[in-house]
Amino acid sequence: MGKKIIALDADGVLLDYNLAYARAWQRAFGQYPSEKEPSAYWAIDRWNVARLVDEDLAKFKRCFDELFWSSIPALGGALEACKSLDAAGFELVCVTALAAEFGVARQENLLRLGFPIHKVYTANTDCTDRSPKADVLNALKPVAFVDDYLPFLRGIDNGIHSALIHRSATKSPNTGEFVCAVASQHDDLGEFARFWLAKNNHS
Repeated sequence: MGKKIIALDADGVLLDYNLAYARAWQRAFGQYPSEKEPSAYWAIDRWNVARLVDEDLAKFKRCFDELFWSSIPALGGALEACKSLDAAGFELVCVTALAAEFGVARQENLLRLGFPIHKVYTANTDCTDRSPKADVLNALKPVAFVDDYLPFLRGIDNGIHSALIHRSATKSPNTGEFVCAVASQHDDLGEFARFWLAKNNHS
């Protein structure tokens, strides 16, 4: 039998998208933004930046290219958490809501940072009442899936352990009745890893 799979989201679980967002802002407009609300879930609320329109918005969006998606820094403790799960015999894969054209850049980013993750699966970013990642996850059949965005846990098979990361509190979308439906909740990936290894009798 093959290794049991644990599927992990990237931004907010493995990688610090909000920090990379500030770097993209600096790249587009020449100035690193000041921090407005450190505990904000969304990058636009964390940083003291304007809501862009027209050409300024187009200019900023152009910075979300292969360079951006291949150079996002790791979240604190995420690499160590992945190494502990890998050492315990689990196969780690990344299931990310990202345009397919940037899947290779995301994989290169993870490998460059030292994550023991060699497979990246992309899904569209549209989210209705069912996760856009559900089809990928239900086909992979991992033992667990970890995400920091509650709507992305909807519609996955009941046999998959759904773990929610509560990484930031201000304006978090991770509220409401469905929170009670997820299998476990954690402050970060490190906490999930410790929980999962203890649950599965790994020292």
